[in-house]
Amino acid sequence: MSQNDLVLDVRDLSVSFRTGRGKVRALRHVDITVPKNKIVGIVGESGCGKSTLINSVLRLLAPNAIIEPGSQVDFLGDDVIKMSNSQLTDLRGQRISMVFQDPMTALNPVISVGTQMTDILYRLKIPMAEKRKRAADMLAQVGIPDAQRRLEDFPHQFSGGMRQRICIAMALMMNPALLIADEPTTALDVTLEAQIIHLMKELREKFECSMLFVSHNLGLIAELCDEVIVMYAGEVVEQGEVHDLFHRAAHPYTRMLLECDPARIAEARQELPTITGSVPDMIDLPPGCIFAPRCPRRYEPCDASPPEPYAVSDQHSARCFLVRDGR
Repeated sequence: MSQNDLVLDVRDLSVSFRTGRGKVRALRHVDITVPKNKIVGIVGESGCGKSTLINSVLRLLAPNAIIEPGSQVDFLGDDVIKMSNSQLTDLRGQRISMVFQDPMTALNPVISVGTQMTDILYRLKIPMAEKRKRAADMLAQVGIPDAQRRLEDFPHQFSGGMRQRICIAMALMMNPALLIADEPTTALDVTLEAQIIHLMKELREKFECSMLFVSHNLGLIAELCDEVIVMYAGEVVEQGEVHDLFHRAAHPYTRMLLECDPARIAEARQELPTITGSVPDMIDLPPGCIFAPRCPRRYEPCDASPPEPYAVSDQHSARCFLVRDGR
């Protein structure tokens, strides 16, 4: 795939955090791409680096963060890491937008929805009446009934699902090239979750924007995404086209994640399956494969050195010696 076909191209991204105990190596040599008009999902356990990755794309990291030399975050030909503060201000909300996990905390509770939406359009030198019309049109497009009147309402006057729709509408107000969704359905029930996923599919087609979708829910990833990235302890351990990866998972961690998905459990049981062990200490990392201490298929090479990404197919790779050795 050529560079012109990509919205986002992350290469060799490594991010650490200074702490009293030492340097926490939160991301290590992460490579991901987001093609134009595609939805790329990121999945993995809590603490795997998903949030650090998306915050790195927007340069919204804590003051103790260190972006290691050699890291590159290329967005439509511009390296985000080298941008000035004014360039980042132009980037955020206009070219890259974000939908956060909890719609109640993402919205200001004491400002009307209409005011919050028109404030996003501060860059546009158009009359306020035109801004309010755009806001109402966007609310209507995400399924908010009586949109013009509801501009006067406050966030607490909407249900959880409606608030998330408002957040999606706000993220799309400037017609961004990339929409980042950070677990946008976690706070919703199953019915609302399905509605939001259906809405995001429709909006992707309507606005022709690419999406980076972060979730713990494998079912949502399978339903919504074109490609999927599996992360573990700060590394991308497997990535590929979603159908291929879900049916031909090559990395033991990916396979165990899929086995833990309740939707895949055929028979009733007393306990849900889990992945035994715990995530390694990110300050004192093991010398070999990052997943080796928990891996049931661990063998000699796994303890010697970290594996490289090995090709499973043209669009599918995994960081595992089993793939390299054909096992």
